[in-house]
Amino acid sequence: MDEKSPLPDDAAAAGAAAYSKPLLSIYDIWVLGFSNSYIWRCPTRVLLDFYNKHITGSHLDVGVGTGYLLDKCTFPVQNPRIALADLNENSLHAAANRLRRYTPGIYVANVLEPMTIEPAGFESIGLNYLLHCLPGNISNKASAIRNLVPLLREDGGVLFGSTILGIGVRHNLLGRALMRAYNKRRIFSNFADRVADLEMVLRNEFREYSVQVVETVALFVGKI
Repeated sequence: MDEKSPLPDDAAAAGAAAYSKPLLSIYDIWVLGFSNSYIWRCPTRVLLDFYNKHITGSHLDVGVGTGYLLDKCTFPVQNPRIALADLNENSLHAAANRLRRYTPGIYVANVLEPMTIEPAGFESIGLNYLLHCLPGNISNKASAIRNLVPLLREDGGVLFGSTILGIGVRHNLLGRALMRAYNKRRIFSNFADRVADLEMVLRNEFREYSVQVVETVALFVGKI
């Protein structure tokens, strides 16, 4: 794994800043509809099945997008406790409005810094399509996972998520073009992201872990 490199103060904000209100208005169509199926080649139904498998009745979602997966997934209880954390207030408001039937807690937070959410002890934490937006290499991004572990229930809490890889997977022509464009604009920072480094991070933080690669997307789970 590469050595942790210093990051500029605005590095974490760069990826989050892309999620403007106009972009969020087409996010479900462009990302969840088209990109997942035809560019990254991991259809959204795969991500939804993944959520349904690991979601619990006490859940924190970090990097919330539009809240689509939480809106469509099936919770194991009728009235789940849901918390939403993101650096981008546009995403938080969009997701909170979509999930208003659950009255979610809302937290503006940088996952690369220690987070405080009371009460903690979440049974599950979701990180869907967040890591590839975070700056630096996997060593930098590991701090995001380390910062979330204390928010999990100490016995059996599960962290799960998905991320688009840059190395060790085969991107199609459009995928390679978007990777270049998104990394240039700092929407993504994942040219060096590979599954072996992700596995090392999970191995260091969790009692049990697993990673499944679907075309260009890694779906990962860690249990404490």
